[in-house]
Amino acid sequence: MKRQLLHIPEGVRDRYKEECEKKLTLQNNLHNVLKRYGYRDIETPTFEYFDVFGKEIGTIPSKDLYKFFDREGNTLVLRPDITPSVARAFAKYFAEEDLAVRLCYVGNTFINNSSYQGRLKETTQLGAELIGDDRVDADAEIVAMVVDTLLKAGLKEFQISVGYAGFLQSLLEEANISEEEKEELQMLIANKNYFGAEELLSALNIKEELKEGLLTLPQLFGTIEVLDCAERLVKKNNTAYLGLCRLRRLYEVLCSYGCEEYISFDLGMMNGYGYYTGVIFRGYTFGTGEAIVKGGRYDHLIQHFGKDVPSIGFVVVIDQLLTALSRQKLEVEVEHSSTMILYQDSTRSSAIQLARYYRNLGKNVEMTLKKDGKSIEEYEEMAKRNQIRRIVVMTEEQKAVMKDLMSGMQKTGTVKALMEEEK
Repeated sequence: MKRQLLHIPEGVRDRYKEECEKKLTLQNNLHNVLKRYGYRDIETPTFEYFDVFGKEIGTIPSKDLYKFFDREGNTLVLRPDITPSVARAFAKYFAEEDLAVRLCYVGNTFINNSSYQGRLKETTQLGAELIGDDRVDADAEIVAMVVDTLLKAGLKEFQISVGYAGFLQSLLEEANISEEEKEELQMLIANKNYFGAEELLSALNIKEELKEGLLTLPQLFGTIEVLDCAERLVKKNNTAYLGLCRLRRLYEVLCSYGCEEYISFDLGMMNGYGYYTGVIFRGYTFGTGEAIVKGGRYDHLIQHFGKDVPSIGFVVVIDQLLTALSRQKLEVEVEHSSTMILYQDSTRSSAIQLARYYRNLGKNVEMTLKKDGKSIEEYEEMAKRNQIRRIVVMTEEQKAVMKDLMSGMQKTGTVKALMEEEK
C-alpha cells in the first residue's frame, strides 16, 4: 500500500530540484515581459461553477472537464482554460470601466485528455488579456508581446502563425452544407489534408469556383504573399475579405515592432476554442508537436457574463515551452548562489550569526549540523547535487573555511572577516 502511494495519476508529474527551479525561473522571466508592457496581475480560482466553462461559452467539451460537486449540490469544475475565468472576473470587478484593461496571470489548467494522447492533464499557463480595445493596434501589441516572451525564453527559431477565425467559416457558410460536413471539412483543411478535402468536396453539390477555393485553403500558409492568393478566392466586403484586410493592417503594425521575421499566415487555421471571433494565432518551434502559444480575439465572450466588450489575449503553455527548450539544448539560466554553513554543537552560535548576516543581505543560506561519521567531502558532494554554490565549514568559535564549489577556491578567516567581504 505504501509503495502505491508513491505513484501519481496518469497525465500529471512531479518537478523537483533543478527542473523545478528552471520552470519557476522561466515563468518569472516571462512574467516580467508582460509587466513591462503594463499588464497587471489577476488571480482567479482553480475551480469554478460549471457554467463558466459550459458549452455555450465555447471552451472544451464537457467530457474533458474534471467535474465534482460542492455541499449544496452545485456542479464545479477544475478550470480547463483561464480566459473564461478572467472574463468573468472582469465583468464583475471592472463593469464600469470604459477604457482598455490589461491583465496577466500564471496558473495551472486541467483537461481530462484521453490516455492514448500522451498529453499532460495538468499544465501551467502564463497569459495576458487586453480587454476593451477592438483596434488592430491591440492585436499587434499582443502578438508582439508573444514574440518578446519567446525571445526572452531563449528561443531563436520559432514562428507565430496568424489566421482569422471567420475566414474559413465564411466560405463554409457560402457552401451551404450540413454541420457534420462543415466540421469534417474544417478538420481536413486544418490538418492540411488536401486529398481528404478533395475527396469530400467531390461528393458535395457546391459551385466549382467555391470548391476550388476551399481546396486551395490547405495550401494558404506562409508569408504575407499568402494574403494576395486568398484575396482572389473571396468576394469583396464579406467576412473573409474584411478578415484579410485586418491581417494586412496587423502585419504593417507588426513591422513597426520589428517582428515580421517571426510572423507567418495560415488561413486554414482552426479556432481551437469556440469563443474566438477574429485574429487567431499559434506559436510553434522545434522539439514539440504542440503549439507553445495559443491566442486570439474573443469579442463576444465577456458578453456571456453581462458586459459586451471586445478582447484579445494569449497563453504560453509553459510545459510545452520547457520541452522545446530542452530538446533544442537551450538552457534556462538559474542563479546558483546558495551557501551551506556546516557547523557542530560547539560552533552553533557563530554559525547562526553568520547565517543571519547573509540572509539580511538577501542571500540564501542552508544551515547543516554535521553528523558524526560523515566527512566534509560527503557534504560537499551533497551541496553540489543541490546546486549550492559554496560551503562554509565552521572550524571553531568565530573561525571558518569558505570553499567555492564551482571554482574550488577556498579561504580561511574569522566570521567577522567573512562578513566584511560580503558587503
